[in-house]
Amino acid sequence: MTAGRYDVVVIGGGANGLVAAAVLGRAGLRVVLLESDEALGGLGRVVEFAPGFRAAPLATDSGWLPEAVARAIGLEPLERHAVGTALSVVVEPGTWLTLSEMAWNTAGDLRKHSATDAAKWPEFTTRLRRLAGFLEQVYMRPAINIDTRSWVDLPDLLSLGRAFRALGRTDMIELLRTLPMSVWELLDDWFECEPLKAAVAAGGIVDHAQGPRSGGTGFVLLHHLTGAPEGSVRGRERWIGGPDAFTEAAASTARRAGVTVRTGAAVTRILVRDDAVAGVVLQGGEEIAASGVLSTADPARTLLEWVDPVWLDPEFLHAVRSIRHRGCTAIVLYALEGLPTIPGLVPEAAFDGVLSLTPTLVGLEKAADASKYGAISEAPHIELTFPNRSWLGLSPPDRHVMVARVQYAPYRLKDGAAWDSARREALADVVTRAIEAVAPGFGSRILHRVTWSPHDLGERFGLREGAVSHGELGLDQILFMRPVPGWGRHTTPIGGLYLGGAGTHPGPGILGGPGWLAARRLLAERRQRKGGA
Repeated sequence: MTAGRYDVVVIGGGANGLVAAAVLGRAGLRVVLLESDEALGGLGRVVEFAPGFRAAPLATDSGWLPEAVARAIGLEPLERHAVGTALSVVVEPGTWLTLSEMAWNTAGDLRKHSATDAAKWPEFTTRLRRLAGFLEQVYMRPAINIDTRSWVDLPDLLSLGRAFRALGRTDMIELLRTLPMSVWELLDDWFECEPLKAAVAAGGIVDHAQGPRSGGTGFVLLHHLTGAPEGSVRGRERWIGGPDAFTEAAASTARRAGVTVRTGAAVTRILVRDDAVAGVVLQGGEEIAASGVLSTADPARTLLEWVDPVWLDPEFLHAVRSIRHRGCTAIVLYALEGLPTIPGLVPEAAFDGVLSLTPTLVGLEKAADASKYGAISEAPHIELTFPNRSWLGLSPPDRHVMVARVQYAPYRLKDGAAWDSARREALADVVTRAIEAVAPGFGSRILHRVTWSPHDLGERFGLREGAVSHGELGLDQILFMRPVPGWGRHTTPIGGLYLGGAGTHPGPGILGGPGWLAARRLLAERRQRKGGA
């Protein structure tokens, strides 16, 4: 059975798919967006894990919505909470260190632990903001084409060069030094307080299957601070309208642009004829004809599972198969009858932010060490959030939701072991005991708990190897090398097939950024084929 013909099929109803579809629709193209799940949202999807209890477990950080992306789809401004995400780290049971967005407030709390570090803190956060700000400018441009000989690319290169020079001599050097550096070495250069270093370093290993000693984790830290306010060392402010506020707004703009949105429509094959896209095939056999396909699924899934390999060069296929994914994050969701009592955690507003249970760099590294050998860490790194503190509708009255993000839980276990119910429950027991150590009596407040391993996340959210990032943010997998070297500008060897998900430049956490750049590339090539400028 063949459906009506469209100009473009967009695969994926997450942030990137919605933005790409809206951009293309506003350009006058006939667009259909296909989402395999029954709900839109992608990795930001809100799920009910117990009767009356909901959460967006993979979107505890709301992400950065670039102004250029919002303008491109005609999105009305979305309000965020005025206060940024505080990060509190346990020093020892009964003692916590809270890093708020207000650098001077943090410095005051830090003096109890290190007067030297307190004096350095404002300068450190200011520098992080400047360096992350430069990445923001890089991310709003197509990936640099290092092989270009065309004058068309010259304005972008000159503009980027001016932005780099604008950093000034000191920050230019610091940027070049920080990107390949380990976050451990970076923080050792600045501070002496171990819990402070551990709290910040955890931002350099988010969904990253390496520990803080690994090179390139300095870049990972800066990447996840793009769009964050000065003073913040973890994440962006939350949406006032709820965890799905962006999804709802972007879906509305896409529909207003004439996009046909279909949920429960799983793609099983991308049709190719004469080296060019001809459409897609859905589960059940329905064919949708189109001269363009823009996939926001991860590149490996798109190219290895949905495209007949006869259309792709063996060397290209080898490069795609070599993309490192290595999912390492597990989620434990708790339905609670009340907030846990945590001695030493003041004020209560700290529950609105992130609670980190790893007070040392050594602890982070040891947690990573286990995963290198396919083992589940016996003392994993755990971060807690309470989303219904910001959005009351996620739980029944006087009840609470807690999301525990756990690293490291490797996707592939040693000796071919499976992520069965016994291993999931064993991991949940480890997490619960770790929380009990700082919140006595926590277990008695649990009404229900659900554990999702990287394997479960892969099945629920369509993630290859359970990788939330759609491919590690290693230095060899970013910018013009994302997803693979030579194909960092959202095109593929197949005419009319484009990639616009988090596995492409600029990567995860930039809401709609990859989708926006991919849609622009598609439109530019259509104009070129028609003889336009």
